[in-house]
Amino acid sequence: MSMRRRDIGESFLEWLLKLLSESEEIEFEDFSLEASELQLDVTGVTPIIRPIMEAVKPEARVVELVEELPKPEVAFTNRISEVRIGATKSEGGSRSRVIVIGGEVTMPFYSFSAVNPNPPVVSGDVFDWKLPLPKPLRDAFGDAMDDPAEWAKLYVDKFAADMVTIELTSTDPSIKDTPIREAVKTVENILQAVDSPIMVGGSGDPVKDVELLVEIAATFEGERLLLSSIPSPEDRFKPIAEAAKRYGHNVVAWASLDLNLQRDLDRAILQILPPERIVIDPTSAPLGYGIEYAFSVMERIRIAGLMGDSELALPILSGTSNAWGAREAWLKIPELGPREVRGPLWETVTALTLLLAGCDLFIMMHPLAIKTVKQVISWLYGRWDKPVGGIPDWLGGI
Repeated sequence: MSMRRRDIGESFLEWLLKLLSESEEIEFEDFSLEASELQLDVTGVTPIIRPIMEAVKPEARVVELVEELPKPEVAFTNRISEVRIGATKSEGGSRSRVIVIGGEVTMPFYSFSAVNPNPPVVSGDVFDWKLPLPKPLRDAFGDAMDDPAEWAKLYVDKFAADMVTIELTSTDPSIKDTPIREAVKTVENILQAVDSPIMVGGSGDPVKDVELLVEIAATFEGERLLLSSIPSPEDRFKPIAEAAKRYGHNVVAWASLDLNLQRDLDRAILQILPPERIVIDPTSAPLGYGIEYAFSVMERIRIAGLMGDSELALPILSGTSNAWGAREAWLKIPELGPREVRGPLWETVTALTLLLAGCDLFIMMHPLAIKTVKQVISWLYGRWDKPVGGIPDWLGGI
């Protein structure tokens, strides 16, 4: 009667181990073995192997299998301008610290080429009215959404955002048409609530934003705010750049995913402000909604700037909060997993993708996404030594 295949395998292993224990060398010829799973324990032959290894000189035990790869040649000749956001009391402002972005001499994390001086930073996104945000965001902020100053304080004190962005969207005539004096008061309350640098954004209305941002620039002279934004056509928004120059602020130059449009806008603003006062926003299309195109545009801008294009050698801003505009990030779709995890991951992946394109400043919302992005930046800069936790640890991190 023929032996079962399992019995044959076991018998073969017993024979092989016995052979190994009795022999110094084994040679097989015309041998084949079929097995769905095979585990071979050769610990019993160490008395035979050890004398052989001891006879080999230590310096001969390590064999160089791969030669050291040559370092890539990188021919970047220019430096991205540095922009300082916020001003301390000694500088004429009221902030406890200043944030510096830009200054790159090479592409992101090209450590084989050079080390860029200023790590990217994260700004917490605050709105001046309780707009209908997705549930994962409402759960994260709670009652703080009723008060922009408390919302800003939550970002800085609890979620460790580097700075705060206040979006004065309620000033839009089609939303609430909030008077400019009330919007100015909102900015004042936030400046008193936190001591971090501040970015101030309008509603996007082409008429009211001019009056709004010019008034804010004059009211908070010396604070070195980042005023957002100056879109094309630039002629309509020149008063904002001129007010920034007069009262000591920075501006954001916004273009819609077009390198040439961004260059034209930068060229016009550079006639009013020096590069040290300009941050560019090429538009951040989120994951699933054109992120590969946004990445391509930003990367091309950064390479052009490093290669000598002075009109593009400016720090880049990413409105990463746009990730929550993707329905897949927050819709209740069981097949895609819990949105409490999916939403923050959507924002995180959007930010980390654009981080590799060269972004310097990320406007973000969910605290888990902020924490994760800041940790990744720290790891990549060699400043974080804590191990990465699992999803339960991540979810419990706020």
